[in-house]
Amino acid sequence: MPEAKPQCVFLRLPQVLEIFPISRSSWWQGCKEDRFPKPIKLGPRTTVWRKSDIERLAEEVSRDAETRKKNV
Repeated sequence: MPEAKPQCVFLRLPQVLEIFPISRSSWWQGCKEDRFPKPIKLGPRTTVWRKSDIERLAEEVSRDAETRKKNV
């Protein structure tokens, strides 16, 4: 039986910004400040993020929002 290859899905910036509705410049600033996942360069004009990294960030943001809501 052949080994299952790990599935790695990439998202481009417009797809990421559908999940996090912020400006492009705010997203890039967050990447620079390590608040958001680091991008992966696939070529000179192609930048992507791992879907798993974006999903993890969405979970963290959601969890933080719930914690702040409970503390109010």
